[in-house]
Amino acid sequence: MNELQKIAGELEHFAVERDWNQFHSPKNLSMALAVEAAELMQEFQWLTDEESRALAPEKKSKVKEELADVFNYLVRIADKLDIDLIGASHDKIVINGIKYPVDKAKGNAKKYTEL
Repeated sequence: MNELQKIAGELEHFAVERDWNQFHSPKNLSMALAVEAAELMQEFQWLTDEESRALAPEKKSKVKEELADVFNYLVRIADKLDIDLIGASHDKIVINGIKYPVDKAKGNAKKYTEL
């Protein structure tokens, strides 16, 4: 069992203990994920790029919590849909490598359809 599977199991156990699986449909979990992603974005709102790279310890701690919330909901959705999140990530890196070849994408932020 890898670390991600352990976390998925812990999250499942947490939900079962609280009788929350009745609420944890992929639809509801994806909405909760979006809310948590927005809370993460809120921590960076109005900061300059430089400020966002050099967070004060208290701010960094809050960002850490929001990242964990996002991660946990992501893991929960993948678990509910029986998706290998690590495998899917590796697959997406390959796909993105095709969409964004180094010779065309290096040094710019254009979408692949504009390269």
